[in-house]
Amino acid sequence: MPREVWLSLLLETAAQLDVLVFSGTFFAQSNPRIATMLAQRAAEGVQVRLCFGDPHGQAVAIRGREEGIGDTLAAKVRASLTYYRPLLATPGCEVRLHDTTLYNSLFRYDNDLLVNPHVWGRPASANPLLHLQKTDDSGWFEGYAQSFEAVWNVARPWADDDEENTPHGTQD
Repeated sequence: MPREVWLSLLLETAAQLDVLVFSGTFFAQSNPRIATMLAQRAAEGVQVRLCFGDPHGQAVAIRGREEGIGDTLAAKVRASLTYYRPLLATPGCEVRLHDTTLYNSLFRYDNDLLVNPHVWGRPASANPLLHLQKTDDSGWFEGYAQSFEAVWNVARPWADDDEENTPHGTQD
């Protein structure tokens, strides 16, 4: 998907922006101003919720092994989180860490939902991206939106000092 489409969805979002990924490195690397833009959206009333894989969790460790990259995925998550550190103190923005099996990366912009299904052993970037739009009969949209909520509800808030305090492969 062209970068311009990602930016227009971000800029046009009026109420809700949700992201569910393991690392989502492309999200920040393709737009170094992403944290500033998300903070601006939050200041305008958009609820921003970002949910990353816990770099110390079992799910990230397993996925790294399955992709044949070992601890590299955990390192990618930690690197990605550095872009979002300023959002920890931003009203309207929440960042959480999950330790769940992730079947899809999800990017919700109000009534638009980008779904990146994961093929076993392949990084998210090597898989397709589906663009769903909410309609009156939005079974697929609602199913993926509920999936985000389920993971969000078991995820823990990210604290800036997490990196020093949690050994790899454990949960709080």
